[in-house]
Amino acid sequence: SKEQYENIIVKADAGKILRLKDIANIEFGSLNYNVLSKENGKPSAAILLKQRPGSNASQVIKDVKSKMAYLKEATFPPGMNYTISYDVSKFLEASMKEVFKTLIEAFLLVALVVFVFLQDWRSTLIPIIAVPVSLIGTFFFMQLLGFSINLLTLFALVLAIGIVVDNAIVVVEAVHAKMDEKHISAREATFEAMREISAAIIAITLVMSAVFIPVAFMSGPVGVFYRQFSITLAISIVISGVTALTLTPALCALMLKDTHEQKKKKTLMNRFFNWFNRNYDKLSNRYKALLGLIANRRMVTVLMLVGFIAATWGTSAILPSGFIPTEDQGTIYANITTPSGATLERTEDVVDEIQKISQKMDAIQSVSTLAGFSLMTDGAGASFGMTMLNLKPWSKRNESVNEVIQELTKKVEHIKDADIQFFPPPAVPGYGNASGFELRLQDRTGLGDLQKLEKIANDFVEELNKQPELQNCFTSYSANFPQYMIKVDNDKAAQKKVKVAEAMDNLQTLIGSYYATNFIRFGQMYKVMVQALPQYRQQPEDLMKLYVKNSDGELVPYSAFITLEKVFGPEQLTRYNMYNSAMINGEPKKGLSSSDAIKAVQRVAQATLPRGYVFEWSGMTRDEVLTGNQAFIIFGVCLLFVYLLLVAQYESFLLPLPVILSLPTGIFGAFFLLWVLGLENNIYAQVAIVMLIGLLGKNAILIVEFAILKQKEGLSPLQAAIDGAESRLRPILMTSFAFIAGLIPLMLASGAGAIGNKTIGSAAAGGMLFGTIFGVIIIPGLYVLFASFVNMKPKTETETETEIM
Repeated sequence: SKEQYENIIVKADAGKILRLKDIANIEFGSLNYNVLSKENGKPSAAILLKQRPGSNASQVIKDVKSKMAYLKEATFPPGMNYTISYDVSKFLEASMKEVFKTLIEAFLLVALVVFVFLQDWRSTLIPIIAVPVSLIGTFFFMQLLGFSINLLTLFALVLAIGIVVDNAIVVVEAVHAKMDEKHISAREATFEAMREISAAIIAITLVMSAVFIPVAFMSGPVGVFYRQFSITLAISIVISGVTALTLTPALCALMLKDTHEQKKKKTLMNRFFNWFNRNYDKLSNRYKALLGLIANRRMVTVLMLVGFIAATWGTSAILPSGFIPTEDQGTIYANITTPSGATLERTEDVVDEIQKISQKMDAIQSVSTLAGFSLMTDGAGASFGMTMLNLKPWSKRNESVNEVIQELTKKVEHIKDADIQFFPPPAVPGYGNASGFELRLQDRTGLGDLQKLEKIANDFVEELNKQPELQNCFTSYSANFPQYMIKVDNDKAAQKKVKVAEAMDNLQTLIGSYYATNFIRFGQMYKVMVQALPQYRQQPEDLMKLYVKNSDGELVPYSAFITLEKVFGPEQLTRYNMYNSAMINGEPKKGLSSSDAIKAVQRVAQATLPRGYVFEWSGMTRDEVLTGNQAFIIFGVCLLFVYLLLVAQYESFLLPLPVILSLPTGIFGAFFLLWVLGLENNIYAQVAIVMLIGLLGKNAILIVEFAILKQKEGLSPLQAAIDGAESRLRPILMTSFAFIAGLIPLMLASGAGAIGNKTIGSAAAGGMLFGTIFGVIIIPGLYVLFASFVNMKPKTETETETEIM
């Protein structure tokens, strides 16, 4: 206890006892006073928890909340409470809630599109059954592979809804066509239809799942994004293919009935269906006439193909590119830097002022502040401060995180004695401390001139802020903190019989504190720290008045062998890859992407940095730069996979080319819609484009597969292409519009995770829309172009009978 320490005997002489309380003040206090923490303006103890790799974020946060609730009941003294100022699970749960909502909306929209095309609830029910069957099967394999339900896998499942119905729709539509054409029973129609389309379904399933195989082998953080998404989607597609070859035909044979008599009834629904069918027939006839005009004109086909390739390249050149978009996570950070040498109290005043301003804003729920701590460097210092602003839930505020930041920036303009920057957290926790870009300016001259490093860093930041692509560039490095250098005269110390090492240890105890021992209180262990009283260490000159014992036990003043020199230097010295470095942060201007910012920084560095000074990217920006053209390589490998699969399927090196060459129509559509909506080509868009390779390949496969069958029956390549395209137009439109309908909720997303939802939805929808509309026009022409080089003899009657048997 305090009293026991006060009564410790220091010295006893001639009956007189000197106790510790006679020469010292004993108090129960804090271990250090370098950082002042407050929550909503009240004193607090800030605790930062970070998740371990491989653990479940939601479960960790749930366990922490449970433990805190227990501790409050069991151990907290009266009047003490706790708040959770930054909770990643809030963003995760809100995002997942939005995706679950999207999942249901997508399911209903897909069902509606299928019903409009098939015009029969029995026929609609069969493809819809394929969705839960495929998703449940996917969950099983996700569990097997150790995947979790996260934003990436949920994205995959939302997109899977529009994809897994494709194969089932193809089967049901083919059975319907046979029933309408030959007026046979559902069972017979199913057998006949499956003979024709089984090969196409196998090819579609293999192609759509094969595009994701190379993606699964990508490395780095990009690989994590691609891998879980791609494998989840590939599994659902394979299961849907198996379902289409087994369950769907069985359901067709059992459930489908001839609905011609029912359609003759004059109901409101039948009138709509008749109107829809009339318009579809007109569209089909015009489509057939258009193909008759252009499919055999090679120059037209080649010019269209070249036009789309050029348009794709041009659109990708003007489309901003990025890595992982910064979402509204419901939190804002503020980085505060007061002038070099400012006291902790001065920094605290600035931090408190920001807290008072923030709490008056409707969008802000709570404010956590730390005076004496740097958010950017994770280091302590009297002139540093940070604020964490916790926003209200997305449903309870109208302002976005960027709008709140703009308002805050205006409201703190009157605070002149501090640099203040507001920004959202990094897109992925752990990748840097802020959104935007991050780099380290390195001094590789070997001179170790810290003041010169500061000048070059400040000049570099000034040039960066002049660039039209960049804003809010700043550095947390400063070498102008006032400091005192202690210079020891070793000769004088030796004359006074003072050991320099012991003198420095004694000085550390008096000025900086010394850890002596431990004591137990409240069932916890605490440290005993020894330090000179404040009045003996207030001014630099006080150091010269202190004493140290020499070898003879005599007290020698420090002024006898040391001098003080006033110098300037950094409060924190940071190194990056062993070189002295200065951290620089910044953001791209509104409407521009992180890739634009990276190019601007590289341009300025090349033009302005002197010899011996270079920069290295850090945080998430480093991974974005290192990823480089990895996505393009992956796309190339995906295309190669698709091509080789189709070569094996068609036993021809030429016939798969119409499938491959039809893809630029869809990729152009994806880029074009992203550009129109002001989105960027980031990791979500790239995932959508990989998926489009399989989906658009499916459309081409349906036409090419049917055209090959017709040509083997003796038709010319032109007639085979026209017949194949016309007969497959309805299932192509049905599957494509069903998929696009499933994407509409993603495109209209708001709140948590909105940017990712919009990007992946818009890229996939734009690609599918353009790829379908223009693809069905260009694919028959490409087939005619390449099929004319392939000799496909008509089958003999014997061969046909053998195949049927």
